[in-house]
Amino acid sequence: MLDPGTVLQNRYKILRPLGQGGMGAVYLAEDNRLGSKVALKQVLPEHTDNALARKAFEREARLLANLDHSVLPTVSDYFIEDNDEAAGLFLVMKFIPGDDLEKVLRNRRNNIAPRGEPKPFAVDEVLSWADQLLDALDYMHTQGPPVIHRDIKPENMKPTSRGKIILLDFGLAKGRASGMSQSRNRSVPGYTPNYAPVEQILRAD
Repeated sequence: MLDPGTVLQNRYKILRPLGQGGMGAVYLAEDNRLGSKVALKQVLPEHTDNALARKAFEREARLLANLDHSVLPTVSDYFIEDNDEAAGLFLVMKFIPGDDLEKVLRNRRNNIAPRGEPKPFAVDEVLSWADQLLDALDYMHTQGPPVIHRDIKPENMKPTSRGKIILLDFGLAKGRASGMSQSRNRSVPGYTPNYAPVEQILRAD
């Protein structure tokens, strides 16, 4: 994990960690150039000095930066750090405040009587989230080349106070550049157990 106060690229100052997983971490950072808060996604492939891994990461960052949908946070930058203190592949994304859906569900279970029992959301609210997510997936899958998220789960969704749902964490996103063969079209590997399809777990992607 990167320490608060660490500055990357002479621009992004780490404020605090937002989450951590097997593939890396996400931080709240300040863009010293624009004076805004951003989410900094650090991806840690098995070999950060591997040329193929870097090329796949750069290709995916460019794909994500060209997406424009209200459900998807904007990707504004990417970079690679090689030093020992902050090694990894980094995506810079719009910071979405608030709790993710997993935490919202956990809070509802613990804070609304009777405790320990699931508290359902309003049907209209859930249907609205589903419509928004499906529209975003349709948008992503009809891009040229298509973009596949590959890690959709409650921890990667954020409901907002205005009734919207935001799909987060594109560290595992996959897309195929025109003219690239299957063997050359490698993405940063990874998946979440209990949410990933069998094909992804077997890496038959």
